[in-house]
Amino acid sequence: MNKLGLLGRNISYSFSKTYFNEKFDNEGIKNTSYENFDIDNIDLLPNIIERTKGLKGMNVTIPYKEKVIPFLDKVNKKAKAIGAVNTIKVSKQGKLVGYNTDCYGFKKSLKPFIKPKHKKALILGTGGASKAVAYALKELGIKYKYVSRTLKEGISFSYETLTAKDILEHQIIINCTPLGTFPDTEACPTIPYAAINKHHILFDLIYNPAETKFLQQGKKNKAVIINGSNMLKLQAEKSWSIWKLESK
Repeated sequence: MNKLGLLGRNISYSFSKTYFNEKFDNEGIKNTSYENFDIDNIDLLPNIIERTKGLKGMNVTIPYKEKVIPFLDKVNKKAKAIGAVNTIKVSKQGKLVGYNTDCYGFKKSLKPFIKPKHKKALILGTGGASKAVAYALKELGIKYKYVSRTLKEGISFSYETLTAKDILEHQIIINCTPLGTFPDTEACPTIPYAAINKHHILFDLIYNPAETKFLQQGKKNKAVIINGSNMLKLQAEKSWSIWKLESK
């Protein structure tokens, strides 16, 4: 039996397990299962690897996309450049190889909505997902700046210093924080929403709920809004294409 799974913390809500098991049923993929590996500490990963017979690969989610890297035998060139891994393949020799498919999923989801006026972006949050978003924006030729709770090196704005003028100057705003994820649906990043207009794109990596408070604020001001569901499906399929090579 080939085994795949999702590595993360507090991930019972996750889409991946349902998505992949439905995919296996619908496409007649036999002898393959997908489960959640919900751990409180990344140090428990070697134990999972050791006791899970037939493990072919994993997706990685919050909060381990960066923390998982020291546990890997090899990291794909793009994932290394991004500095975050969300897909692991277990090679025939039992080696753990890290990839990043978030970058692909985000880029493919955003690209159809980009117009010449979309030249600058704000990335809300600085976790593993935000690194993949930054890499994709760079590939698309869009300048970006980070917004975080505290100002430090590499962070242009804190939520307290961000002004309406800054919002107007950045036509794409991407929420890479978990704020607004079910069940805490009333939460959202604290930014000057009143400055958002019809020229903006608001992209939320969250997919549950389909319309977060962050996106609702953008919709109210006539912005284009995109949730994380398409990105998630695209990155999942990209992960599958990586694993499938091993599990034939």
